[in-house]
Amino acid sequence: MARGGQQRFHLTSTLPKIEETKKKLNSTQHNRLNIVMERCFSVSRDDSASCSLPPPALPPPPCFLPPPGPPSSPPSALTAAPQQGRQSFTGAMVDVSKWPLFSLLSAEELGTVRQACVFGISANEAVYITHANEVFVFGLNSSSCLGTGDSLSTIVPKKLDFLRGKKVASLSYGSGPHVLLATEDGELFAWGHNGYSQLGNGSTNQGLSPLLVTASPQNKKVRQVACGSHHSMALTVDGEVFTWGYNNCGQIGSGSTANQPHPRKVTGCLQGKTVAGITCGQTSSMALLDNGEVYGWGYNGNGQLGIGNNGNQLTPCRLTALQGLCMQQVVSGNSHCLALTDEGLLYAWGANTYGQLGTGNKSNHLSPVLIMADKERIVEVAACHSTHTSAAKTQSGQVYMWGQCRGQSIVMPHLTHFATTDDVFACFATPSVMWRLMSMEHDDFMTVAEALRKEFDSPETADLKFSVDGKSIHVHKAVLKIRCEHFRSMFRSQWTEDQQDVIEIGQFSYPVYRSFLQFLYTDTVDLPPEDAIGLLDLATSYCENRLKRLCQQIIKRGINVENAFTLLSAAIRYDAEDLEVFCFRFCVNHLTQVTQTGAFWQVDGAMLKEFISKASRCGAFKN
Repeated sequence: MARGGQQRFHLTSTLPKIEETKKKLNSTQHNRLNIVMERCFSVSRDDSASCSLPPPALPPPPCFLPPPGPPSSPPSALTAAPQQGRQSFTGAMVDVSKWPLFSLLSAEELGTVRQACVFGISANEAVYITHANEVFVFGLNSSSCLGTGDSLSTIVPKKLDFLRGKKVASLSYGSGPHVLLATEDGELFAWGHNGYSQLGNGSTNQGLSPLLVTASPQNKKVRQVACGSHHSMALTVDGEVFTWGYNNCGQIGSGSTANQPHPRKVTGCLQGKTVAGITCGQTSSMALLDNGEVYGWGYNGNGQLGIGNNGNQLTPCRLTALQGLCMQQVVSGNSHCLALTDEGLLYAWGANTYGQLGTGNKSNHLSPVLIMADKERIVEVAACHSTHTSAAKTQSGQVYMWGQCRGQSIVMPHLTHFATTDDVFACFATPSVMWRLMSMEHDDFMTVAEALRKEFDSPETADLKFSVDGKSIHVHKAVLKIRCEHFRSMFRSQWTEDQQDVIEIGQFSYPVYRSFLQFLYTDTVDLPPEDAIGLLDLATSYCENRLKRLCQQIIKRGINVENAFTLLSAAIRYDAEDLEVFCFRFCVNHLTQVTQTGAFWQVDGAMLKEFISKASRCGAFKN
């Protein structure tokens, strides 16, 4: 709230300096970051066998079946392109602050977020894009995955200037982690872990900053990206798929198990076909064609390719069990897949150790099986191969979850109170990553409360102006009449103010009167305690009891030794008994310090005598 104009009361002191307050806030934020970042979310593991992923320093092993516990991988959604005539349900309006990391941001910073993604094996890295198309990152910075040019953790969001002004179309990440980002102009950027050339630059050097992937995909424009644990995929605007990186199980689709240092076009059964969407499992890859067919390749030890067996595939293989069905969306979990038809039917296949297939048991399925057949039409499915959690949303907006949910194995889809599938991953997945690049777009829709808040003091739509201390405040008569009995009485023909375009206010200061009018639009008050005294006077005069209570709360929370006696004087003056008792007790509890303030000695003698007498009766002066 801007402060200005003549103050109604002389104040002998002010609240602690703003800089001191900022220091306290920064200290608090730092502590909160430590709590968030040092919290070790236990990374979920699949008991089923999978291709092993060795540390970057070790040479890639052959494809084999190791003990349980594959590293987790990134979320990736595969959705049919809207231009193909099928609806896309990938948009979301979500409260990003539900993710622990974003609780570090202020309300102002959260208000700038347009897109966001939380990632990392402990959900301790985050990237977000503002409405001004500026890219910010913060968190632990494992493997330099934040792209800040170094490997330092940061509590304060850092801007990636190299990406400034570039509109983000798609983002995904691997478990190294490494990050892929595609812009709306079709450019492809990569940074982070690069032990297997998953950044596509031909080297295995860590990417400290965003790198433009130029060698391939043959200078074609990219519209979607997807990351496996240590391999990468890109889908071009003309429907071609390029892959690169780790390939120990054939996840590159090249026909061999040799790693791929640069983007390479996937051919085989995809040659001549148009791909509408891509997704990655941990060490597997999936492609959805524009005609609704689904192809998979890579590791298949748990049946996550859905081809009826558990043999690995070095080239794309069609899911023949889905023949005759037109798939609209496919998503990959840690080692399972979910697919949605254009008729709203949901199929699942792959690993089921935690009930992530939703079949009612924990048996793996090598081929797609229909689930939730007794529910209404499904419009969206969600899975993330950093987790073993599954979610779905129905046509009426009901959200279901199953699989590993906060350590529990839920083998049947469970109806939740959530509004979006994203909420499931924020509250129940381990780690609490995002399963997609999340959008905070609101489709230009505002609630009544948001619209009123926006139009306060707006010259464009206002039909009345208050002039206070030479400053103008623009308002709407209708709103004032609806919200306040005082104005309802004022705007009648017998009141001269009803005929005026400008109403002069002389008995209250500008910050006080502006805060009062803003309260009528927002139901909130944002004033320091000293100004709240004047607002308390106004609330008493206008018989606004709720506003009076809010002012008292502000004063109670802002009281200190220097302003205590001033606030006590105001409470007595405005007959605020509860506030008077509170301020009196504070003054008695800090009597020695309070009696040394200027405010104490500037009150009139009668009040001073009354205070001393009352304090004496309370035993304040006993030896």
